[in-house]
This record gives sequence, structure tokens and C-alpha cells, in this order.
Amino acid sequence: MPLMRPLGYFGISMDSLEQKQSLLEERIYQISTLVAGRFSLQEVLDRLAETAVLVTNTTACSIRLLDESAGDLKMRSTYGLSESYRNKGPVTKEDPVVKEAFRGYAVVVDDMRTDPRVLYPQAAIAEGLISQLTVAMTFRDKPIGVLRLYSPEPARFDSDAIRIARLVASQCAIAITNARLYAEAIEGAKMAEQMRLAAVIQRRMIPHGAPRIRGLDIAAVYNPCYQIGGDLYDFLQVSKSLLVTGISDVIGKGIPAAIMMSMFRGTLRAYADGGYSRHSMDEIIHKLNKVACSECRDGEFITLFVAGIDTAQNTMTYCSCGHEPALLLRGGSIIELDEGGLVLGIMPEAVYTTKTIEFKQDDTLLMYTDGLIDAMNFYGETWGRNRLVEAIRQQPYSTAEQLVYNLLQYRRRFVGLASQTDDTSIVAIRRDDGFKIGSESAA
Repeated sequence: MPLMRPLGYFGISMDSLEQKQSLLEERIYQISTLVAGRFSLQEVLDRLAETAVLVTNTTACSIRLLDESAGDLKMRSTYGLSESYRNKGPVTKEDPVVKEAFRGYAVVVDDMRTDPRVLYPQAAIAEGLISQLTVAMTFRDKPIGVLRLYSPEPARFDSDAIRIARLVASQCAIAITNARLYAEAIEGAKMAEQMRLAAVIQRRMIPHGAPRIRGLDIAAVYNPCYQIGGDLYDFLQVSKSLLVTGISDVIGKGIPAAIMMSMFRGTLRAYADGGYSRHSMDEIIHKLNKVACSECRDGEFITLFVAGIDTAQNTMTYCSCGHEPALLLRGGSIIELDEGGLVLGIMPEAVYTTKTIEFKQDDTLLMYTDGLIDAMNFYGETWGRNRLVEAIRQQPYSTAEQLVYNLLQYRRRFVGLASQTDDTSIVAIRRDDGFKIGSESAA
């Protein structure tokens, strides 16, 4: 008498059950490889739809992903379905079957032709589909879409099919999330490269070194908080004895601020180089403000301190447009240069005033952006203007380069290793009749 293997469920032999289980495990493993693999989202979805049909031994599958902004579920991949069925109509979060699935239920429709929960029964009839199983795909308890299986047989989906479908859906959710994260990583790498190139362009707009002008000792530094930022300083030698210089802060960070800064620098140079004189600064500021008003969006504006230094006349004409007032260092005195007006980009008809003062031997103009004094230590204290003034008083006769370097050192001792959130730019210009082009301090 031959040895008989015991029968399992539904009269299927144990050998058949073991083979079926082995095949199921192999196909679940195939889905697991999609979880860990580096595939595009569409590639993952297409593979999942096909594998879900094979694992559950059904006829067709559809995968819809939730679009939170639109409130509906977009058909992203199918297997075994015609194009007409795929495009039968929209499915929203308010679909009765979807609502049940999102509450955690496996929704079985034994006959799509007659069940009132089915939105498109005629499409199902045309496709030759009768029964349907819908389970939600969730990640960290948040639904991201639905997996649907279809069969031409009525009442096709039993408890075993539901168990397998849930297992497949859970793996699908992980694989889809992983694919999305991978796509974001790729996009992030592209953005990082764009940021790097934008930073290269911006560095080209910031002067590599201070200009060498007879009678002026000049030093400048730019420390961006991020890879690119919104600080700007520039020098434009209009004639042998006339230098136009400015420092600016575009309110914003990253690429938008850098783009705005680039536009503003070009505009400033165009107006200043187009026939600057001490009597035309009012007009230049007015034009700059109109340009800023046309380009700035809500919440955006530009601060600016601009000065024209005439070494032949020993004068300086300046205007402060909502910028941190520059400081004139004269011996032991520190004079705040606050003549000007509002920030640029707010009111097209804003009025700005300029002022002409002496700029004589050993006077120093110190311009800076607010990142210098707003730098914070680990206790949340800012370095502040008072500490800046105290640091200046300790070096009344420094060269421009020494002044800039020492200010950064004083601030660094205060803030320590605390991370900063704003760019820092400093420009120092010292009137020195003994300063000649090619001298050591000009290097």
C-alpha cells in the first residue's frame, strides 16, 4: 500500500501546500528586493503590480497613490487592465471602498456588477471583472494609496487572499516610500550641484580682493552662512580720485537671494558707472529703489549703504538705505553714518537724503552687514553693536586689514563654535596719503 501524504486545506496535499508556500515565499522575497533596491518610483510600481497578481494568483491589479493636495487617488500602475478601464474616471478619498480601506479594513466586493459601493459598474462589466479586493497601503500609520486586485470569478477573495494581499500591500508601501526617498535623494544631489554652481557664480561677483587705489587702504571679507547667500559688497573706481563703494544685504537666503543680489549688483554698477558725481547720488538711489520695488516680492527687500570717496577733495558722500549705519573712525571717536532713508524695494516714491562729510588722513570707513553683530553664542546672546564699538576702540590706528581681521577674531572668541544663521560681510577703507599702489598693505 503506497504511503499517503496527509491532506491540507481544501483537499490539497501537503506536498502541494509546501510547493505553494515555497512559491509564495519566493514571490514575497521578490517584493522585498524592491524595498531595498535603488529603483525609480515608476519602475517599482510596475514591478509591484505584476508581482501582486502573481503572488495572489489573480487576474489584474491596480495601484493608486494618494495626492493630498488634490484629495484624489492617481492611477500610477496597473497589470492586466485595459487602457479604457484605467481611464474610466476619478477616484477620491470619499469613494466608499477607499474610505473603508483607509480605516484599516480589507474591502471585498463579491460582485462589482451589482454592489452599490462600486462607482463604475459598467466599466467592470466591459472589462469582464466581477470580484474585487481593496487594501490600503500605509506607511507609519499613514495611508499613501490603495492596492486593488481583480478577478473574473465571483466571490474570489477569501481570508487567505486577504492575508496575502495585506502582506503584499505592506511591502508595497515600504518599497514605494523607499523609491520616493531615493528619487528625492537624486533630486537633492541635482540641487546640491545647482547650489554649487550658483555659489561659483556668486563668488565671481564678490571682489576677490580689495582694489589698489592710491591714498586708500582697503580690506574686505565675505563669510556666507550657507553655500550661497544675499550679502554683497562692491567697488567701482570711477576716476583716479573717485571710488564708489557699497555694501548690501538682500533679505532672504539661498538661490533666490543670490539671484536678487546678482541683479542688484548689475543695476548698481550700471548707474554708478554711467556718470557718477557727488551731485547725482540722490538720483542713483532713487533709480535703485524703483528697480528693487519692481523686482522684490512680498517680504523681500534690500538694505544698502553706498559711499562715494573723493581723495582729491578729501570728502565722502554717503547714503544709508535701511542698512546698519556705517561707522566713521576718527582718532578715538566713532561717528555713526545714518543719513539716508528706508530699505529699498518697499515704496517706489520713498525719499532718500545724502550727506557729504570730510574724509581726511587716518579716517576709516567701516561698513558691515548685520550678520557681524547678530552673531550669537551658545547662550543665545548676540555679539551686538556695543561689543563691536568696544573692539574698535581697542585698535584706533589699525590698518584696514588689521581692523577687519581683529574684529572677526573678537567676535569668534565671543560666539565660540556656535553655528550662525546669517552672512557676514565687512569692508574697511582707511584714508592714507602714504598708501601707494603696490605697497605691502595693498597685497
